[in-house]
Amino acid sequence: MTAQRQEKYGWCRRVAIFGLLAGILAATWLDSSAQASTTERVVTNRFSGLAIEGFDPVAYFTDAAASVGRPEFEAAEGGAVWRFRNEGNRASFVAHPEIYGPQFGGYDPTDLVRGVTCAGNPRFWVVAGNRLYLFNREKSRDAFAADPARFLKEAKARWPELEANLAQ
Repeated sequence: MTAQRQEKYGWCRRVAIFGLLAGILAATWLDSSAQASTTERVVTNRFSGLAIEGFDPVAYFTDAAASVGRPEFEAAEGGAVWRFRNEGNRASFVAHPEIYGPQFGGYDPTDLVRGVTCAGNPRFWVVAGNRLYLFNREKSRDAFAADPARFLKEAKARWPELEANLAQ
């Protein structure tokens, strides 16, 4: 094998090893960031401090849609920063965060039933009994929507213990 070919293959091996290491580091970082996001009483983005990824919690009720809030309409509540689409939504939330905020701090109620806290995704949601619930995947949302009473009974029973184990 010529020196030029050896150099080419050596370079390819270094790139492959670098790619493998980068993949392992990325997977480790993503795993730790997902875990970190589930150690708070209210699910927040660990980098921005935004609750429910900056989605407007009131819009789920008023617009029946998951809408991203705007930085000029923010409020601090429950150790998190919440964003809203407009001043009216912000005012409604500030007056009644217990109504408009996601139940169980934004954790998926179907996972609470299993005894684990998993952050809900603001794109997978249900308003049931005039309360907002977030889910980590579409399948969980659909199962909950089919029988909310069953899931809520079990999730409410498990929530106090799970909440106590979350970071203060």
